[in-house]
Amino acid sequence: MSEVRAKKALGQHFLTDLNIAQKICNSLSGGSAEKPDTVLEVGCGMGVLTQYLLRREDIVTWGAEIDTESVDYLNVHYPDFTPRLLSCDFLKMDLEGQFPDGVKIIGNFPYNISSQIFFKIIENRNLVPESVGMIQKEVAVRIAEPPGSREYGILSVLLQAWYDIEYLFTVGEKVFNPPPKVKSAVIRLKRNAVECLDCDEKLFVKVVKASFGQRRKMLRNSLKAVFGGFGGEEHPFFTQRAEQLSVADFVELTNWVAAHL
Repeated sequence: MSEVRAKKALGQHFLTDLNIAQKICNSLSGGSAEKPDTVLEVGCGMGVLTQYLLRREDIVTWGAEIDTESVDYLNVHYPDFTPRLLSCDFLKMDLEGQFPDGVKIIGNFPYNISSQIFFKIIENRNLVPESVGMIQKEVAVRIAEPPGSREYGILSVLLQAWYDIEYLFTVGEKVFNPPPKVKSAVIRLKRNAVECLDCDEKLFVKVVKASFGQRRKMLRNSLKAVFGGFGGEEHPFFTQRAEQLSVADFVELTNWVAAHL
C-alpha cells in the first residue's frame, strides 16, 4: 500500500524525522518487561512513532486512529499491532471502559484538536498518569507557562491543577509532510499528588473560564459579566488580571465566589 495522503480536515502533518520520533518515544516512562505499562498513541498516521513504541518491552502500545486510510496502512505494515489498533475518534472514546486500570497517552497530536485532547485528559485525570505530546509550539508554551505570563491561560490553569508540566523540546517545520506553518514542541504531563481541589471543582472550572473571558480586564469585570455583582462585595484579587493568579489563588477565589452567589 502506498503512503497515506495527509488530510487537512484532520489536521494531519506526518512526522518524517526518525530521530525526533525516537526522542518522543523515549520521553515517555514505562513499567517493566514483567509488568509493562499500557500506552495509547493518539493519531498513529503511518506509524513513524508507533514503530519505536512497539519495540519497547516496558509498555504495551494501543492506537486510536480516526483516518481509515491510515488504519488500512498500519494493518498492512504492522500486522502484529492490528488487534490493539482502534479505528475510532479519541475524543469520543470511553477511556475508563477501554482502560479501567489506566493508560498513558502519547502522540503527534493534530493541531486542530490538541486543546480538546488535553481537556479529555483532564476529565480522565485519575486514569491518565502521564502524557507526552507534540503540539503547536504556541499551545505548548501556553500550557507550560507559570502565572504572570501573557501566554498563561485557561488550559494552563486547568492542566497545572492536576499535572506537573515540562516543555521538553522544540521541533521545526521542515520535519513534517506537509510542513505546518508554525513550529511544534513536545511537552510531558505527569500527574501530581492532588487528589481533589479544596473547592467545588465544577465551579472552579467556571471561575477560571470566566476570569479569562475578558483577560485584558481586571477580574472584577470578567467575573461580574458571568456571575453578577456579588452584592457589591469585592475580593482583593478583583484588581488583578486572570493571568496573575496561580492555581491556589483560583481555588481561593472559587471558594469566595461560592460564598457570595
